[in-house]
Amino acid sequence: MDRSDIDVDTPPASDGRPRLVVCVAEPEANAFFPDETRADLAALGAVTWCQPDDVRDADSFAQVMEHAQVLVTAWGSPRLDAGRLAAARDLELVMHAASSLRAVTSDDFWATGIPISQAGAAMAPAVAELALTGTLSLLRRTHRLDHALRSGAGWDEARRVTRAREIGGARIGVIGASRTGRGYVESCRALGADVHVYDPYLPPDDALRPIATDLDTLLSGSDVVAVHAPATRETAGLIDAARIATIPDGAAVVNTARSEIVDMDALYDAVSSGRLDAALDVFDDEPLPTDDRWRRLPNVLLTPHVAGATVESRRRAGRIVVDEVRRHLAGMPLEHAVTRAQMERMG
Repeated sequence: MDRSDIDVDTPPASDGRPRLVVCVAEPEANAFFPDETRADLAALGAVTWCQPDDVRDADSFAQVMEHAQVLVTAWGSPRLDAGRLAAARDLELVMHAASSLRAVTSDDFWATGIPISQAGAAMAPAVAELALTGTLSLLRRTHRLDHALRSGAGWDEARRVTRAREIGGARIGVIGASRTGRGYVESCRALGADVHVYDPYLPPDDALRPIATDLDTLLSGSDVVAVHAPATRETAGLIDAARIATIPDGAAVVNTARSEIVDMDALYDAVSSGRLDAALDVFDDEPLPTDDRWRRLPNVLLTPHVAGATVESRRRAGRIVVDEVRRHLAGMPLEHAVTRAQMERMG
């Protein structure tokens, strides 16, 4: 195959600088790497920009990765299996511009010992903010009021929606002391909420330990339950039908994490009956079908898995990519490196 068959922007490989390959689809590549960030990345080495679809086959991947020391990935980037790793003989670092590493790593990758880092910290404030947005909207019944007015309800009828609550003094239960969970806790407490956290891995000296509780107590005593745990074997189905039944009538569930953590059928039954409200950014089926059952409920606030996708979060992620690549090339420890054991806990 001729190099001209691959749609890439490749600088000369003979200038002696480190070779960096950025395999990130548009438009995300532009979001991660505005002009200033691209210039800073280019100052670190000779950068090849390519689309994931351009390097799906082994030959194309091998050509792009020839002499490359650093590979930058994101959503849609090819999985680093044995074949691709064999083609990337000079690879020294994988820098994932997103969060979860499951889609790009493999048993073969972890066996190589090649370091991998990720930019998940960049998205945490954005995810926490959308969870807070959902919390405030549900407490104030904004979603119900909006639906009533848009669906043609009379003024007085719309105003008869269940009376709103303020976040000050509201009992907020947070499942998972992750980066997003901690940001959400901080925001809710700043607004006067009574917050409690469930996380079985919370260290004894953790600052959140005084507000920690067990899961069943948290669920049965919350006005809002916010899910911020990773999707792992341990958390799959954690919030099952029996536990959903213990959430108080009139409460709300906010999930900006992963749908696998919650029994979505049981949650649907509780929400469709009017017993609970919900704000959901994640679903079992994505993209969410246009005729999906969740779309028809007046007491659910839906967003299409965009909690971490803000202008600012993408730019922060791009800066983390540049900083981590710089640290690697300078022989310094990575600040966001992930081991296989850590990945199993992070999802």
